[in-house]
Amino acid sequence: MNEEEILQLYGLDPDTKHRERIRKLLQQEIENQEAVDHEYLKTLCIMLFCIGNVEDTGLIWQAKRKNQDTGSYIDVQLLCGAGYEKTVTYLEQNPDDSAGEQLNYLRQCELYDFVDFSKEEWVSNYKQYYKLP
Repeated sequence: MNEEEILQLYGLDPDTKHRERIRKLLQQEIENQEAVDHEYLKTLCIMLFCIGNVEDTGLIWQAKRKNQDTGSYIDVQLLCGAGYEKTVTYLEQNPDDSAGEQLNYLRQCELYDFVDFSKEEWVSNYKQYYKLP
């Protein structure tokens, strides 16, 4: 599957009933070491961002940390589909080491990447990027 097919299937802002399927596809793509084009991976992350479940931040973090290219390609804002503050609170309460790493990363990015953060604006920009109505 590619980004065009997944967008046709679920749309950029999918119904929450598709969340588990999208999570599964993202996990498979994270594990796919053969992938060289990361547009599909990014699209799946954007879809989870749009759904906005704070628990998906860890999976999106894994995608961002897959390799150096995805680290740059996956926007830090995608970690905060539930909102910056809600994500930080969630990570503070999570004892997992990767949650601590992600929390530190978000705090380092806060002053630069989350000034006037608006999920609606990011979704609108992604719709323009994919040339969607």
